[in-house]
Amino acid sequence: MISLRLRHFAAACAIAAAAPVALAPTAAHAEAPVPMKEEAMAGVDARAKLVQEMVDSIFSFAEPGFQEFQTMEYVTAILEKEGFTIEKGAAGIPSAWTATWTHGKGGPKIALGSDVDGLLGLSQKPATGGLEPLVEGAPGHGEGHNSGIPAMVAAALAVKDIMVKDNIPGTLMIWPGIAEELLATKAFFVREGMFEGYDACIFTHVSNGFGTSYGQSGGNGMVSVEYTFKGSSSHGAGAPWAGRSALDGVEIMDIAWNFRREHLFPTQRSHYVITNGGGQPNIVPDVASVWYYFREREFDSIRNLYETGNKISEAAAMATDTTVSHRILGYAAPQWASKPIAEAAQKNIEMVGMPKWSAADQGFTKAMQEAFDRDLKPLGTEVNDLREPPEFSLGGGSDDIGDIMWALPTITIRFPSNIPNMTGHHQTAALAMATPVAHKGAVAGAKAVALTTLDLLTSPDLLAEAKKYREEVQFAEGRKYDPVLTPEDMPGIHLNKEIMEQMRPKMTPYYYDPSKYDSYLEQLGVDYESFAAK
Repeated sequence: MISLRLRHFAAACAIAAAAPVALAPTAAHAEAPVPMKEEAMAGVDARAKLVQEMVDSIFSFAEPGFQEFQTMEYVTAILEKEGFTIEKGAAGIPSAWTATWTHGKGGPKIALGSDVDGLLGLSQKPATGGLEPLVEGAPGHGEGHNSGIPAMVAAALAVKDIMVKDNIPGTLMIWPGIAEELLATKAFFVREGMFEGYDACIFTHVSNGFGTSYGQSGGNGMVSVEYTFKGSSSHGAGAPWAGRSALDGVEIMDIAWNFRREHLFPTQRSHYVITNGGGQPNIVPDVASVWYYFREREFDSIRNLYETGNKISEAAAMATDTTVSHRILGYAAPQWASKPIAEAAQKNIEMVGMPKWSAADQGFTKAMQEAFDRDLKPLGTEVNDLREPPEFSLGGGSDDIGDIMWALPTITIRFPSNIPNMTGHHQTAALAMATPVAHKGAVAGAKAVALTTLDLLTSPDLLAEAKKYREEVQFAEGRKYDPVLTPEDMPGIHLNKEIMEQMRPKMTPYYYDPSKYDSYLEQLGVDYESFAAK
């Protein structure tokens, strides 16, 4: 494995990190009839108002990972009224849920998912030319996760109508990505069997483009681990020799890890925060903790980083005469998307096309880019090409959809609900996420999901090809799903609880009220149409 990686790295040095390239036209798959697809798109359009209300509402809830309870109650209430069976607390995670609906006997079982969590400290008033939190210090949707589940709901309801009308047997399951920003749940979903018996999964993620991809992605998998050192306390001035500082253990671990970086493969990414550094300076800390993300390209290299971190933590404990324990808080497998389903989805994305942007949409985009000194780039008018795996990648970010991709054939459709040249995990990425740009992009994404779901429901050969690709390509050369997660590891459902107990009462007055206001911008007093003149 190392020699293979070194050969790949040598090639990368010669050609730099090769960017993904567009594919030539691919072989046609059996697909749902065009009139049925046109009917599905009309069904999504008929629910455009619902999409807008859901996008704006979830934006206003702004709940971080493991605290998405308002979002759960809101979305499941909509789906329950539509005849879906709701399970709350899925996989033992209180804010997780599934919504399942079946027509007839047998038929394919299709899962439809998207993330719903926000990010700490990113509260932001939308469509504002400055950093203006709705609630100071509160979380916000600086990644745009408020838009995906609305797209999935609209897609599922449009498909449900057709399944009933045309007597198409099958099962639809809508599920949310909980705490994706912590990369903390999808491996537990897989471990607890949430997708057992399902034939395929379509996932969505917000973007400023419209497209999909297949094969191994350019990002990394990762493991999230918190190390806790324990020593003995003492007076920091009166008798420091009587204490054993847990913080010394944390700091020595961090120093040792930073020295080790020079000798790690260039594809790794690792970063940490000290989550508990003690109480006050004149008390020797008897407990201290540090939280690490270890990212790498392949299962074995993720495990190697994790084991190296464990070894260094133990050495730091020995050096400080403390003890150390560690807890896995999350895991994300390397991503590998299904080629046959991605090819089918690409045809559907091309059939749907980009949204029709208004003068206000383009004016808003330009105004935000100018306000934050970004390169000017208008909203796109052409969908992206289908992307194949990069020839080589030096690694990067992670998404725990990878775990589901190893459990069943899965793709991610990226839909255009944000504007170009904003910064992810930042307030600027929230500026568009309760505007007509987000609404139109989610409607377009819903159409692509609906059409691809119909292909999967009506084309047995497509599912067969997806299964064959998984067995003969994804799992070739001895590849297998090999997370470091053990049966004893449990989800970190305590995370973000304390901050939401403090922030939720301050945030509640800013929840969107669709019974009084046509949009969240109207509720906030933003004149969006004025951007058309700018």
